[in-house]
Amino acid sequence: MIRFFDFSFSFVGLIIFTPLFFLVYLLIWLDTGSPIFYQKRIGKNRKVFILVKFRTMKIGTLSVGTHLSKPSDITAIGKFLRITKIDELPQLFNVLKGEMSFVGPRPCLPNQKKLIAERKKRGIFRVLPGITGLAQINGINMSTPLLLAKTEKKMIEKINLLKYFSYIFLTFFSFFKKNRLLWLKKYIRV
Repeated sequence: MIRFFDFSFSFVGLIIFTPLFFLVYLLIWLDTGSPIFYQKRIGKNRKVFILVKFRTMKIGTLSVGTHLSKPSDITAIGKFLRITKIDELPQLFNVLKGEMSFVGPRPCLPNQKKLIAERKKRGIFRVLPGITGLAQINGINMSTPLLLAKTEKKMIEKINLLKYFSYIFLTFFSFFKKNRLLWLKKYIRV
C-alpha cells in the first residue's frame, strides 16, 4: 500500500513542480553549468543506486556526507536550495522508479563504512531508503551512525500507513519551525 502512495505522490509531485524544476535548473545552470547532481548511494538490500539532486556544491567537491562538507563548498544558490529543501525535489524520480520511498532511512554513501555496519547489524537495508523519516524529524544525521541506526530501526519496526503520513506531515511541520523561517528571512534579505 505504501508503494501505491509513493508512486502516486511522486508522479503528481513531478507534474506540479515542473515549473519550479525548470526555474531551478536554469538558475543552477547559469551558476555552475551543471544543475543536476548524481551520486551513488546504498539502497534496499545494499544495492547501489544513483540518487538525483539539484547541485548545491561547487563542481569537483569531494563526495562526502553533508555533515562533513565545508561551508565554502556550497554555492550561493545551494545555500538557499538546502534550507528550503528544494535540492531534494529530483529525488521524486528515485521514488517513482521504486529506488526510494517518501519515508525510510536516508540512503548513505558507499564510503560511510561505520554507518553501513551499524545499519547492517540492525536490518535497516531490508527496506527502501527514504526522503524523510524519524531521524530527520528529530535532527539526527549521519554524523552519529549508532544513534541514527537505532532510530531507523525503531521507525522500521513500527511503520504503518498512519506513521508514514505522520512522518511526511511532521517533515513539513519541522520545516516551518521558527529558527528555519528566521534563517530563511535573513537569507532572502541579504
